[in-house]
Amino acid sequence: MQTEARGSSLRQIPSGIWILGCVSLLMDVSSEMIHSLLPMFMVTTLGASAFAIGMIEGLAESTALIVKIFSGSLSDYLGKRKGLAVLGYGLGALSKPLFALAPGIGILLSARLLDRLGKGIRGAPRDALVADISPAHLRGAAFGLRQSLDTVGAFLGPLLGVGLMLLWANDFRAVFWVATIPAFAAVGLLIFGLHEPALTDIKPRRNPIRRDSLQRLSQSYWWVVGIGGLFTLARFSEAFLVLRALQADIPVAFVPLVMVVMSLVYSLSAYPFGKLSDRISHTWLLAIGLLMLIAADLVLASGGHWVVVLLGVSLWGLHMGITQGLLSTMIADTAHAELRGTAFGIFNLVGGVAMLLASVIAGLLWDHYGASVTFYAGAGFCVVTLICLTGNSARLKEQH
Repeated sequence: MQTEARGSSLRQIPSGIWILGCVSLLMDVSSEMIHSLLPMFMVTTLGASAFAIGMIEGLAESTALIVKIFSGSLSDYLGKRKGLAVLGYGLGALSKPLFALAPGIGILLSARLLDRLGKGIRGAPRDALVADISPAHLRGAAFGLRQSLDTVGAFLGPLLGVGLMLLWANDFRAVFWVATIPAFAAVGLLIFGLHEPALTDIKPRRNPIRRDSLQRLSQSYWWVVGIGGLFTLARFSEAFLVLRALQADIPVAFVPLVMVVMSLVYSLSAYPFGKLSDRISHTWLLAIGLLMLIAADLVLASGGHWVVVLLGVSLWGLHMGITQGLLSTMIADTAHAELRGTAFGIFNLVGGVAMLLASVIAGLLWDHYGASVTFYAGAGFCVVTLICLTGNSARLKEQH
């Protein structure tokens, strides 16, 4: 009966969600082929420090998150979202050759920023599209499915990277060139495969970030934004997971496998927990995700043996599967339809600032005090977030 119900739920999810998920899958194959190797490339080929990696990753990820407020608001203003999503994915695809050509940190930083700029432009309109396309009673499942398909790409990418690194004797640049192929395929699929629904109830050409518009965002929405910001502060860049694997004396070609493990757990858990979020308390499900991140940080802080690292990244992937689609669902449920793009944008603006701070702090702690202190600090931020969440759960009006 459970299998039949699960299959029925999947069949009810609109085809547009599957298209968006497959676009995300292809782009993540491309991005993760590069990103799973990038910290090693910066350290072994370009001679970068952990602080430099933290600064680059923090700037890149925060750029993506901050830009989302503008693209999200623009999609609300126009009443159209697909064009901005195509632009964002297109910029991501155009950035890929720069990684292969980069002679130093400067060009690599430019490529990383262009890549994340594209992610920022597409992110909020795409998330709003998911909310627009999916029925309200399946919204958690829809976000979970898109996130799950996205994460399939996140573990296929590092697997391809490992195979090509072994085949081509650790030739980073050759792998980066191959990564351009799925990126451009993603853009083509989005252009020709997705039909954007007509949003007849939304009035175009109205500034969504006016004061009176922002006042329509509920107290519950702003509480989700605050909790999401604290959560992001507790979750620094995954580049530090790769650096932790390097300390475990894993051969360079096999280090991306830690990201494969994380992404596999993430992918397998995202849809089931997304579906579960349609039925149970969002607050307590988010608390479970925080507990998983605390456990991941404590395991990764405890030692550098490869078995410990794999356990830690598995728990990290589980917390991602529980929380990322859930937070998107909570934003969609607490914002008006005509302000969804702006709502996702503001949410990610706050997250962008938190991501920059978290990654810079993590890099400084890593350089001066070591890996263990970095992960203990992450666990500490998680505890603060958990206290705020459980101590004020009444402020979150559950939308079911």
